[in-house]
Amino acid sequence: MFSPTPLPRAELRQRLRRQRRGLDPRTRRRHSNAVARRLARHPLFLRSQRIAAYWAADAELDPAPLLERARRRFKQCFLPVLRPHPEHKLWFVRHTPGEALSRNRFGIPEPGLRQHRIVLPWALDTILVPLVGFDAACRRLGMGGGFYDRTLAYLRQRSHWRRPALIGLGYECQRLSELPSAPWDIPLDLVVTERHTYLRPRRPAEAPAVD
Repeated sequence: MFSPTPLPRAELRQRLRRQRRGLDPRTRRRHSNAVARRLARHPLFLRSQRIAAYWAADAELDPAPLLERARRRFKQCFLPVLRPHPEHKLWFVRHTPGEALSRNRFGIPEPGLRQHRIVLPWALDTILVPLVGFDAACRRLGMGGGFYDRTLAYLRQRSHWRRPALIGLGYECQRLSELPSAPWDIPLDLVVTERHTYLRPRRPAEAPAVD
C-alpha cells in the first residue's frame, strides 16, 4: 500500500502500473480467481442479472473467472464499446464466449455493434470497473481517459436511486492510504481485491468497512 503522496496523478499512475505489471502471470491468475470467489458470494453480485465488465489489459485484474460464474447462473454479460460521438464515453454490448471481437483504437478487444443492441449504463445492474489505484473509501484512480467518469456522470445527481452498482476490481498492491478526489470523479460502491472487500461509506464521516 502506498502512503499519501503529493505526486501528480500522471506520475502516480505510472508507479501503480509498474507495481501491477511486477506481478507474474501466475500470481495475477491466482488473484483473479480469489476475487471471483469473494465477489460471487456478495449480495450485489447475486442479485444482479445484467453485468458489464471489461477486457483486462496492461496487467489489470482479469474479470473473466467472475464472468464465467455469472454465465453459469444465467446472468447476461456485457463489455464496453467506445462511443464514436461524443468521444470519451462508453456504450455496453452483450457478449457471449466465442463471439468475434475487434480491437478499438487503444488495441483493446470489444464486441461489434452490428450483432447486438447497444445498452446504456442505467439499464445495467452492475458494472465491474478496472482501476489503477484506489483507497479504502472506494475512491478510484483510472487510466486518465475519463471514459467511466463521463459515462457515469449522471450518478452525481442521484443520492437515492443509483443504477448500476459500481464495483472496482484490483490487487491489494494498488491500494493507497488516501486518494484525493477530483470534482468529476465517480466513487465506487465496492472495491474487491484478493484479500478484502472495501465498502464505500454512506457519509464522509463514516469509516469504510473492510472484511
